Amino acid sequence: MLRQKQAVAMLWVLLAFPWMAAYAQGTTDAAAAAAARAAAPDGGAEPPAATNDPNYLLGAQDVLDVSVWKEPELSREVPVRPDGKISLPLLNDVQAAGLTPIELAAQIRAGLNKYMTNPQVTVIVIEINSQRIYLLGEVARAGAYVLLPGMTVLQALSNAGGFTPFSNLKNIYVLRQENGKQQKLPFNYKEVISGKKTEQNIELKAGDTIVVP
Repeated sequence: MLRQKQAVAMLWVLLAFPWMAAYAQGTTDAAAAAAARAAAPDGGAEPPAATNDPNYLLGAQDVLDVSVWKEPELSREVPVRPDGKISLPLLNDVQAAGLTPIELAAQIRAGLNKYMTNPQVTVIVIEINSQRIYLLGEVARAGAYVLLPGMTVLQALSNAGGFTPFSNLKNIYVLRQENGKQQKLPFNYKEVISGKKTEQNIELKAGDTIVVP
């Protein structure tokens, strides 16, 4: 009886082993396929966007991720050149500066319609380099800074590494070009951080210069 039970057990193992091996192999293959899809240019995660503002206007030196669905040879990261254009396969030079990402995607889609049916195009801004403001005067780190969407004077000053002992925090001002004329907009740091006259903490525009005397 014991030998009969052992024989039955051995028979079960022999019958089950191929199925177990096949299952293990299938699991391994599925994992490998998933990894391959994640690594594929058109199957991986999208790069993080530097801005989600649909009205953001592209400019020179911005870096874009142009993705054409199921067309990895056409998908790539491209910088906006100083002349405001980007270079793409099939289309060569495409005007980008002055357009929103959605408008640029539509323009690329229209160009690719000549070569394929209903191309799906997305454009993501992954680096903002065209929009800059400037910090000058009695700050630790004067220089040019990237203008982030919605950035205020106070937020910009937080990038400067603090003020020097000689800074006049009550007489900070913003220089702005509007309609060909220069404006001087006052900013009293001590008033703003104490909650007074917070309207001085204006939203910055590209090209603004903050001066800390």
